Amino acid sequence: MAKHNAANARIKREYFIWLKEAQRRDEASIDAVAKALARFEEANGHKDFKAFHRAQAVVFKHKLDKQLAVRTGKPLSRATVNSTLAALRAFFVWLAAQPGYKSRLSYGDADYFNLAEKDVRIAKAARHKPFPSLEQVHYVIAAMPTGNAIELRNRALIAFALLTGARDGALASLRLKHVDLAQDRVDQDARDVKTKASKTFPTWFFPVGGEALPIVQDWCRYLRESLLWGDDDPLFPPTQVGLGENGGFVPSGLRRGECWQGAGPIRTIFQNAFAAAGLPYFNPHSFRDTLVQLGEQVCTTPEQFKAWSQNLGHERVMTTLTSYGTVAPHRQAELIRGMAAAKRAAGGLAATVDPALVAQVLAAMQNLPGDGLG
Repeated sequence: MAKHNAANARIKREYFIWLKEAQRRDEASIDAVAKALARFEEANGHKDFKAFHRAQAVVFKHKLDKQLAVRTGKPLSRATVNSTLAALRAFFVWLAAQPGYKSRLSYGDADYFNLAEKDVRIAKAARHKPFPSLEQVHYVIAAMPTGNAIELRNRALIAFALLTGARDGALASLRLKHVDLAQDRVDQDARDVKTKASKTFPTWFFPVGGEALPIVQDWCRYLRESLLWGDDDPLFPPTQVGLGENGGFVPSGLRRGECWQGAGPIRTIFQNAFAAAGLPYFNPHSFRDTLVQLGEQVCTTPEQFKAWSQNLGHERVMTTLTSYGTVAPHRQAELIRGMAAAKRAAGGLAATVDPALVAQVLAAMQNLPGDGLG
């Protein structure tokens, strides 16, 4: 069986360029499309795309249903199957308009990549995402060692993630110049910082309490006053590696001048910190859910929650509520039972509802579609 098709490779390269330059898709999105196309080609014997027939799409869907995920060994999730088929459908719609292909392909044939409606509903169903409580994060931070510069960096990294809700890509690319301690603010400037959708926005430190703020303040002062680093140096520098006494490579300090090239080391720091504290691993992104839960508890007006939402980089409040505002099942049960108890005590639900507040909330959230920047 062939393992490569030169004609397919050329047209895929054109498609990837179109996605990047014309559709403004980022590298991660294009990589996902490339993976979907590779899956299809492998299952289809690397046949030329010009020979595509709707039956190939049907056969491929059946193969996906039987395919196992490499990481888990379990059948592919409906979400993975749905995103794979959607990428393939979009590609063949584009391909049907290209010279040399338009006479051979039909736009309608691409529709055979569509997933059954019930499977699409399963794939897109909102499910509760586990995230740490504020108390758990504070516990992890308090348990982290501080015996050297690397350990100080690791503790400050997790404290900063809690204060800002910054994504791991941003954490890896932030520099000292982006933090304003006088204003308790970080400027996530997309010219330097790897933000989602290259969006620039300021974030004022969230009122999370505990030792998170003093830890970050001490860390910034340590970099500037003890190490004499400047604005363009990384806020969370990579680990410097040197030769140990036994001739092997060992961590030897912090590497100045350059940021991490990826977020992998940051996720490893989080994983090790939670494991050392005896807690399950929560990734950096889950802290955003923690902060949204805190905002739902402390914000008392729509304006306050709007500010909280903007602080996370969201243009629309509904993005915050729909992407991160899911109430944990145990908390959902507490709230429902609490309302039932309040109703019994007051003799009716109406006595516990403030109509003015309801009207205010509805007015603030009316006609606010999600911006897709969760």
